[in-house]
Amino acid sequence: MRRKAVDNFDLQRWRALSAAEALSAIADYAKIDASFRPLKSAMSTRWHATVGDLHFEFLCTGPKFWDTRNKAGGCGAVDLAMHLLSIDFKHAVAMLRTKGL
Repeated sequence: MRRKAVDNFDLQRWRALSAAEALSAIADYAKIDASFRPLKSAMSTRWHATVGDLHFEFLCTGPKFWDTRNKAGGCGAVDLAMHLLSIDFKHAVAMLRTKGL
């Protein structure tokens, strides 16, 4: 059985994708916190998300994200999918393709 290679164009697109956009597509539930006032970057937003029984609070700035509860972060849709769903790279890529991202 042959593996489907990941195209560099797809990787670059997923790395540059807004974390907020990726979060909205990946999570079962995602809502922006309208009361949040960023301290460092005016572009930062805070999101509350749910995946299954797990609840997350994220700070998102462009493609970067920080999980405030688990003290972990990353950059890009692949990293976010791996973090949210506790899956490996291969499964994250398959899931992003399924979601049409």
